[in-house]
Amino acid sequence: MNYQEAISYLEGLKIFGIRLGLTRIERLLELLDRPQDRYRTVHVTGTNGKGSVSAMVEGALRRSGIHTGFYSSPHLVSYTERIRVDGQNISEQDFAAGMTVIREKIDLMLAEGAECPTQFEVLTALGFYYFAKCQVEYAVIEVGLGGTLDSTNVITPEVSVITNVTMEHADKLGGTLQSIAENKAGIIKDGVPVVTAAKGEPLSVIRAVAEEKSADIFVAGEDFSSKFISCDGCVQQLEFSSELLGIDHQPYELHLLGVHQVENSAVALMTLRLLHNIDARLTMETVTEALRLVSWPARFERLDFGAQTVIVDGAHNPAGMRALRSSLDAIFPAEERVLLLGILKDKDIDAMLHILLRPNDTVVVTVPQSERADSAADLLRRVAPAVQHVEAFEANKEALDRALELANGEKLLVIAGSLYLVGGVREMLLQRKG
Repeated sequence: MNYQEAISYLEGLKIFGIRLGLTRIERLLELLDRPQDRYRTVHVTGTNGKGSVSAMVEGALRRSGIHTGFYSSPHLVSYTERIRVDGQNISEQDFAAGMTVIREKIDLMLAEGAECPTQFEVLTALGFYYFAKCQVEYAVIEVGLGGTLDSTNVITPEVSVITNVTMEHADKLGGTLQSIAENKAGIIKDGVPVVTAAKGEPLSVIRAVAEEKSADIFVAGEDFSSKFISCDGCVQQLEFSSELLGIDHQPYELHLLGVHQVENSAVALMTLRLLHNIDARLTMETVTEALRLVSWPARFERLDFGAQTVIVDGAHNPAGMRALRSSLDAIFPAEERVLLLGILKDKDIDAMLHILLRPNDTVVVTVPQSERADSAADLLRRVAPAVQHVEAFEANKEALDRALELANGEKLLVIAGSLYLVGGVREMLLQRKG
């Protein structure tokens, strides 16, 4: 297969939808000679923050001279973004070559009478296969959905990370906060340490599973924490402390903006401290250098476009919107705002809007690039009572043009609501910047 044929094959697998379970991925990986067992891993789940924490851990490993893979989802523009080695996306040529091998194995599965793997399972297998082919030393693996039955949950990592747990994907994960926490705790393995920022009932669930698995657990706010010192709008000044580790107010800089990144970076630092115990190449010097440099596209990302400041954030649920609103209020408290929004119809749209919107906001609504997208007309209807002015455009480009016109370099432009929106709009902005 060439790259376009590989993408067409992947797109065809969408008909199988989301089918949680490990039977298909385990058989596919067996046919690939279990590539996931040929390198060390860090496994990261959580409702929000798992991508940012994964990016920080991967960046620190790479900055320490460690040959590193990174598997994440979803992508913003290209499937190749999901599979990276030493910070570089898999090439289209390697993507196609790997898909050719995997399709041959799927054909064997079908001949055996097995079910066809889902799209996410095939991408996961491709990531694991490519990391083994590149002979990475470590791979940071971000969970796709939940934990227990997610197709990434076929690894035994060095550290299991659970960022936080809130109500998300409840229809697929049992319908209650407890069931969601139980599902995410499913990545905990026997004797493997756990780092978490969960609180309340989810933390109790995670503690119980960790105890059952004889896994040491390290909890944000109890065993370690980070403190916000200042932010100049581009870099945050923070301090990490852990009485457990004998660390008191250790300063570091973080390129990632947003108040939620304070706790995320603390989780990453604790994870890296545990990894240091098995790999001395990870030092505080290389870790702090990495945090000063690490970026994670579309997560409270600042893009200056001439005189126009733009914040791009993939906030796609109430918890994400709460983090976005808190960060906007903390870093740009006096700025008037123009919001470019697109949200999926299966999200808690009214709760998200209630958290984010201020009465004096100007809003442009549009349609994310997903069959699950809420219509521009419906989103306009929901937004209109809460703000002074709202307009709707079906086409993302027209919506972006109008939002830039309304902001006019004088108001802060915020693009949010769904990764299926912000990925494409971000690409448009970068093209304009050249």
